[in-house]
Amino acid sequence: MKRRPPLRAAVLACVATALAGCVMGPDYKRPEVAAPSAFQIEIAKAEGSADAVWWRQFGDPVLDALIAEALAHNSNIAIAAANVEQASAFLTQTRSQFFPQVGYGVDVTRQRSPEPAFARNLPNYPNPTTTYQALLSASWEIDLWGRIQRQSQAALADVLATDEARRGVVLSIVASVATSYLQLRGLDAQLEVAQRTLETYKESVDLFTLQFEYGQVSQMNVAQAQSQYETAAAQIPLIESQIAQNQNALAVLIGRDPGPIARGKPLDALALPAVPAGVPSQLLERRPDLLQSEQQLIAANAQIGAAKALYFPTISLTGAFGGASSDLSDLFSGPARVWSYAGSVVGPIFTFGAVSGQVAQAEAAQRAALENYKLAIRNAFADVDNALVANQKLQQQLAAQVKLVAALQQYNDLARLQYDGGYVGYSTVLQAEQALFPAELNLASIRASVFASSVNLYKAMGGGWVSEADRMTGSVPPAPPPSALPAPLF
Repeated sequence: MKRRPPLRAAVLACVATALAGCVMGPDYKRPEVAAPSAFQIEIAKAEGSADAVWWRQFGDPVLDALIAEALAHNSNIAIAAANVEQASAFLTQTRSQFFPQVGYGVDVTRQRSPEPAFARNLPNYPNPTTTYQALLSASWEIDLWGRIQRQSQAALADVLATDEARRGVVLSIVASVATSYLQLRGLDAQLEVAQRTLETYKESVDLFTLQFEYGQVSQMNVAQAQSQYETAAAQIPLIESQIAQNQNALAVLIGRDPGPIARGKPLDALALPAVPAGVPSQLLERRPDLLQSEQQLIAANAQIGAAKALYFPTISLTGAFGGASSDLSDLFSGPARVWSYAGSVVGPIFTFGAVSGQVAQAEAAQRAALENYKLAIRNAFADVDNALVANQKLQQQLAAQVKLVAALQQYNDLARLQYDGGYVGYSTVLQAEQALFPAELNLASIRASVFASSVNLYKAMGGGWVSEADRMTGSVPPAPPPSALPAPLF
């Protein structure tokens, strides 16, 4: 006859089998994303790398210094770093539930009780009494169902998401500083054009005023020259106001009080960074906003398991060891020693939706996070396509504008020669100059936009340059890796 196993061994075997896969909720799997095989706009000469420290390719040491200063002192970066520290502290708090919680307590109680009848004849009957108690206590929740494990996974994902948000701030700050500086240099170029044109117009006003005094030209010619001069003069305060506003915004970005900003090379002396090559699928690994969105999805996924674990009982162990005595000197002697230990199992029966509501809430949050992740990916692809289009078309526009300015300059020179020779009226010169001045202003603006489009392209594509910029901040230690979590109990 075959011998049956002892009852205790059978129970343990059943429990071990039941708890073999006891972590509740779905494990995270990256969702399938229908990423296009290529961007809609492809640059034929794309040869750069998205990992390159692109701002150094401009060849302007002043720009390099401004970006380094911003990475070291920008307030938004400091705020984002503090947010990472806050999320890391919450992870530490959540992980602490994996381990026994040990504490202590010291009580002193003075109490008077109603005296029994026999005590009235006892002069030394102790009433009131003093009790001293010192205990070392410990408690531990056994994470059989993986609730703490899932909460810790969610907290870790929140840390990683917050860290990616910080990296996104670093990306935005670098791009904003570069764009603001390039726009500032573009405004400087416009101001130079306006001041040079104003000086030329002033010479015309002085000449026509002198000729009018000697009766060589009419007052209409003087008025025409004067109107031209005032048109150019009106542009200068507008450009100077924009320069001041741009300087103040850039100063705040780099962590200074509003004020002047040093200048480096002029726009036409800067080098244009190479267009970075890449494929859409690489965005999923290098854009901080996409990595942040995915970590938020991981956290929402883990919260489903934490909510489902509430359906099952909570098993806790508690214990205490110490001493209790009516005499303080005897508190730690043998007879005063006290101890206790206990186990508890607490589980739900009828909650009237308290648990199922939390599960439904977690599942809905996961679906929302999934859709947000998909939307972030679509927006990322659109950002890169838009940046590629802008970079390509702005360069074409710049080439056309250069030719336009050259043609208008030639037209202006010929009109001036013919006027000086008496072949045409001054209105022809006026027409040529009125066309040339705004074209030169527009050329400076387009040239700045071309450089800014390169910045936006590197910003849209992300890449290893973000990590290089991140190292320049030196503001926060790296977030813990996913392996930092303790292994599940079962």
